[in-house]
Amino acid sequence: MNYLKYSFCFLFFSYFCTMKATIINIGDELLIGQVVNTNASTMARLLTGVGIEVVRTEVIGDNRQDIWDAVDKAINTTDAVLLTGGLGPTKDDITKHLLCEYFGSELYENEEALNNVKRIFKARGYELTEVNRRQAWVPRCCQVLNNDLGTAPCMWFERGGKVLVSMAGVPFEMEWLMNNRVLPRLQHHFRTGAILNKNILVQGIGESFLSDLIEPWELALPSFIRLAYLPVAGMVKLRLTARGNDETLLQEAIDKAVSELYPIAGQYIVGEDCETLPELVAQKLTSAGCTLAVAESCTGGTIASRLTALAGASAYFKGGIVAYSNEVKECALGVSHDTLAAHGAVSEETVRQMVDGVRSRLDSDYALATTGIAGPTGGTPDKPVGTVWIAACSRNTTVTQLMHYGDRRQQTIDRTVNQAYAMLIRLLCQKD
Repeated sequence: MNYLKYSFCFLFFSYFCTMKATIINIGDELLIGQVVNTNASTMARLLTGVGIEVVRTEVIGDNRQDIWDAVDKAINTTDAVLLTGGLGPTKDDITKHLLCEYFGSELYENEEALNNVKRIFKARGYELTEVNRRQAWVPRCCQVLNNDLGTAPCMWFERGGKVLVSMAGVPFEMEWLMNNRVLPRLQHHFRTGAILNKNILVQGIGESFLSDLIEPWELALPSFIRLAYLPVAGMVKLRLTARGNDETLLQEAIDKAVSELYPIAGQYIVGEDCETLPELVAQKLTSAGCTLAVAESCTGGTIASRLTALAGASAYFKGGIVAYSNEVKECALGVSHDTLAAHGAVSEETVRQMVDGVRSRLDSDYALATTGIAGPTGGTPDKPVGTVWIAACSRNTTVTQLMHYGDRRQQTIDRTVNQAYAMLIRLLCQKD
């Protein structure tokens, strides 16, 4: 394939679009790991989606000098700086005061911000205190972007063509502000190009083996398409990222690259355009109009919980049974006592009866079942820790697989869950 026109697209983008951003998340609770910093990943995904390149993310504690240094470095090296956190009304929330000083301004009570605080307090039935009224005090040099979901205003600063945006650290407030206030203004303020991402979910081959397999294809990718390997338990997500000025040309190039990958690694590709296997399972079950039930022993309900965490799961998920003991396997799933006595709970015979039992009892189109030794104890010479049997079935077909995952309990559970999803996806694809 001649990539000349796509290469021109990339060069044009590189020359005219140099929009780069730094993300700074503020808070001691983030720095010490007390709270998981989901803001960074969400903000990076949203920025990348509108063609803004994120070159750095930082987590800074509630320390004035550290925040000052991080802001100063970011604003001098990138076009836009996006901050979260430190905007509350208490004394440890110092971001607003620091930014006021940094930009050589003064605080004043902003009427729009005050009305927003009053509206929220009235809606919640709270009395507005003097401490909370301080939320409406902002640097005079900033533009207030109203935060409909919270009392901390979003503040937009400009200096020398650079932009700094300070937002609340509450994740749902931040995401709403990014989508409704910040991103539209950034796109208008800066000339942004196009960035397209393509996810390919690969299962059944390790990352290093996959890399060796597709190396010639990877080396042949045009310069404006980057490939990232994102391994998780029992799966590798390949992410293609194309940058350029013409979205149509980028899409054509990505589609061509993906079509050239299938003859090489198609046997391991289970899906596209989803972030996770549960999302892919949900998509395929929904499009097929089919239902699923699960019977779990060693995974303890993890298969079910990851599916029901997705909105709309009730349309395709019938239910699940956590059959941890042999008694529950017998009474709830109909596993034969003789089977358990002769072959044990961790056996192909048992997992077959588990998957058939849950499908018939819950009257689903498909079913999954797991039984194994997650560890770190309970193994035997014949069935060491990490031994797992997995089954997937439709109304007409049952497939099983024996896996050996080693002695790390959580890794065994995660790998078993993803393997079960992959087996189900392949059954669904056979139907297609």
